[in-house]
Amino acid sequence: MVQSIETQQLTLAYGDSLIIEELNLSIPKGEITVFIGANGCGKSTLLRSLARLLKPKKGTILLDGKEIAKVQTKEVAKKLAILPQAPQAPEGLTVLQLVKQGRYPYQNWFRQWSEEDEEKVNKALQATGMEKLKERPVDSLSGGQRQRAWIAMTLAQDTDILLLDEPTTYLDLTHQIEILDLLFELNEKEKRTIVMVLHDLNLACRYAHHIVAIKDRKVFAEGKPEEVINCHLVKEVFQMECQVTMDPLFGTPLCIPYGKGRCILKEAGLK
Repeated sequence: MVQSIETQQLTLAYGDSLIIEELNLSIPKGEITVFIGANGCGKSTLLRSLARLLKPKKGTILLDGKEIAKVQTKEVAKKLAILPQAPQAPEGLTVLQLVKQGRYPYQNWFRQWSEEDEEKVNKALQATGMEKLKERPVDSLSGGQRQRAWIAMTLAQDTDILLLDEPTTYLDLTHQIEILDLLFELNEKEKRTIVMVLHDLNLACRYAHHIVAIKDRKVFAEGKPEEVINCHLVKEVFQMECQVTMDPLFGTPLCIPYGKGRCILKEAGLK
């Protein structure tokens, strides 16, 4: 397996509280990897560390074989982009101004704003359906629109690696699928490496080539969704009893959790 990002004995902590411990992980290059796990298991913390936003307590993170801590910030920003959870824009900043920030890693004294920058920004706005809202202040948008604006900024950065922490947060079902389809197409057509945190296990199975389940500060299981997602994993990682069957449309694992609710089979006397 060819790696784009690799961790070696990675330990992450906030103060004395260990979040990830001695983690060895390889992110497959040119594939979609999804982190899954219960709330508080360290998915977002791990993603932040991969983007060099959190310094490891111990261990190493390699980006294309080089220790990421020793690579210049602008060079890292040209290789990977991150969309964190609940990002905040300065008051009054427009969508267009926000998306243009994705091009800052390419600016310097010798290279100012160019036609290529303009093209990348317009392409990102179009891909996320934000062209008509580009002059609106970000803080005036709905939650879903705001999320799409931030995703547009990430796309404008035009990196080979995209790290996205719950990119479908605040989005209705239609826009969830649109954004995930967009990311899938970027992977299919441009072979971008995409790493996401998703809470919807069924969408994770549908879009991921590679799933990493995290529990007790370590990787509990990883591999293709059809190889690792089963009732045992869901019980151990999420403390949830379920049935796992095959999605009739996509052939990927489909998790049906047990729980209370209206059962039409029971009401019809069939169960």
